[in-house]
Amino acid sequence: MFTGIITDIGSVKSISNKGDTHIKLNTAFETGTIDIGASIACSGVCLTVVDKGDDWFAVDASAETLACTNIGDWTVGMGVNLERALKIGDELGGHIVTGHVDGVGKVLSITSEGDSKRFQFSVPRDLAKYIAEKGSATVNGVSLTINEVIDDKDQTSFGVNIIPHTQEKTTFSKLKIGDRVNLEIDILARYVARMNKFN
Repeated sequence: MFTGIITDIGSVKSISNKGDTHIKLNTAFETGTIDIGASIACSGVCLTVVDKGDDWFAVDASAETLACTNIGDWTVGMGVNLERALKIGDELGGHIVTGHVDGVGKVLSITSEGDSKRFQFSVPRDLAKYIAEKGSATVNGVSLTINEVIDDKDQTSFGVNIIPHTQEKTTFSKLKIGDRVNLEIDILARYVARMNKFN
């Protein structure tokens, strides 16, 4: 489990194919405290640490993970939002995040609003019912409050405001229109939808 509060911006050190896709990520985390087999959210994707060095750790991504996330878009040197797994007693500053990506959206627009930036993201049709104004969603591992939801005939999109602090502490400052992003819906919305199905 995670909170969607990013604690390091890592970078892709290398990508290789060893049956699965093997990715090394540079990090400022103290790797001596990271166990092999530990879970780390990498831009919202819960991945298992399979190797590590003094300032890096490695993960493997299966074909299924590549198909369901934007990891296939990653390139050497690009930034990755990192969050270590939640420990009992840690502050839950964002919302409950599983690290299981529900779908991939796209950046539709980026506009300045004062010092903040307004991002508009597309939502896959099957996830649209879970996106609600003033609800939560995770975008590339970042816990965000949804400001608006737009349901058009062709697609659903939602908008969020990214304050300067979040721009500085995440990879949002590098996002461009057209970039694909990992989306995870609020787990509470998932359970409410399931319960309503039986009412």
